[in-house]
Amino acid sequence: NKLYASECGACHFAYQPGWLPARSWRRIMDSLDDHFGENAELDDPVREQITRYLVANAADGASDRQSRWVLRSARGGEPPMRISELPYIRHEHDKIPRRLIEGNPKVRSRANCQACHRQADKGYFGEHGVNIPGYGRWDD
Repeated sequence: NKLYASECGACHFAYQPGWLPARSWRRIMDSLDDHFGENAELDDPVREQITRYLVANAADGASDRQSRWVLRSARGGEPPMRISELPYIRHEHDKIPRRLIEGNPKVRSRANCQACHRQADKGYFGEHGVNIPGYGRWDD
């Protein structure tokens, strides 16, 4: 979605909608005035259009394997607000030493997908495509 990519991708990686359930995307888009400590407010028509795109393509209705894993790990309680804190995502990154993520100035956090997943913009997050800056190809 070009609008989503240009508006949200201007400040951070434009995450695939299937990485969160619809309830999470609604909550995120309804609180853009405090978007993880930043004001990311959008004009109502733009916000509504992006919200429709995210909700329509959220993990709830996606058929791909990763979205199903994300959805299973997001069950119950409050809607997850950070993709990087989903149990599935945490599990997938637990094998990587923290110094290569948080201690790496070119990565800094699991939320910086495209730093290591070189084809993240195309929706590919397979471990065979992981290349950690300053370390190289990751293979567990």
